[in-house]
Amino acid sequence: MIYRDKDICDGGIVLFSDKNSERGFVTHRAPAARDAAIDAWRQGPTFLRIITLILLIEFALSAWLVLVWHGHTSREMTMTAGLPAVHFLTDWVLMMVAMMFPTAALVIIAFYKTEAVKRQPEDAFISTWLFVTAYLLVWAVAGIAAYTGVLVAGSAVAHSALSPVVVAQCGVVILLLAGLYQFTPFKETCLSECRTPIEMTTWRRTRASSFRMGLLHGAYCIGCNWLLFAALFPLGMTIEAMAIITLIILAEKTLLWPRAASYTAGVGLVLYGTLLIASPQLALH
Repeated sequence: MIYRDKDICDGGIVLFSDKNSERGFVTHRAPAARDAAIDAWRQGPTFLRIITLILLIEFALSAWLVLVWHGHTSREMTMTAGLPAVHFLTDWVLMMVAMMFPTAALVIIAFYKTEAVKRQPEDAFISTWLFVTAYLLVWAVAGIAAYTGVLVAGSAVAHSALSPVVVAQCGVVILLLAGLYQFTPFKETCLSECRTPIEMTTWRRTRASSFRMGLLHGAYCIGCNWLLFAALFPLGMTIEAMAIITLIILAEKTLLWPRAASYTAGVGLVLYGTLLIASPQLALH
């Protein structure tokens, strides 16, 4: 920028004055202090908090894009008994990143803010991603349990222990249980730990390591949502079903009235399960 006939001050610092200019203009150049301030901001807690949020969004969006691509190549996610364990768990973790990172983002950012108070910004950034890694590890372990359940169910069907009608009835039972679970005190307790300001959570007050706190937060999230994820199997493991469950979890964690969100979802699941008893053709898959 060019200024005429006077030296320019910015925040009390006289900027470079080009006295040799033909018209006596003054040339505005950013002072070293401003460069230092920009560098300090880039290394500070606010900048790294923004980077953390951007990474969470990018990971979640990338996972959703892969899931949508799978949806185009196959109507359902291929989480079946015939799928190798490594492939199943890879798809499961991908699904958790897509569905849980958006719903856990507020807690993760809040965790970073509290860590930045007592640590250097870089250390708080590392500590936060240790928390995220542990959180995701808990969901990966839950995937092992899900794979075991799929193997047992697939084996029973393969040996004709369960007819297609019985399989459909089992799916209805899962939907009904998922709906009723939304009204239980245990669900409410786990949800309160996921919604409470992070410095007031019981697992935060233990002053445990970042990794252990990530494990504890993941455990409470599973306590909140394990039957919602179980309901994905009778719902067909479709992109639409995943989106619905994600919205339910997001509503429970962000709306001012979490009980209303939980109870509404519970009523919806119970009603849908009841409709399937009367009219199996209403199934989404």
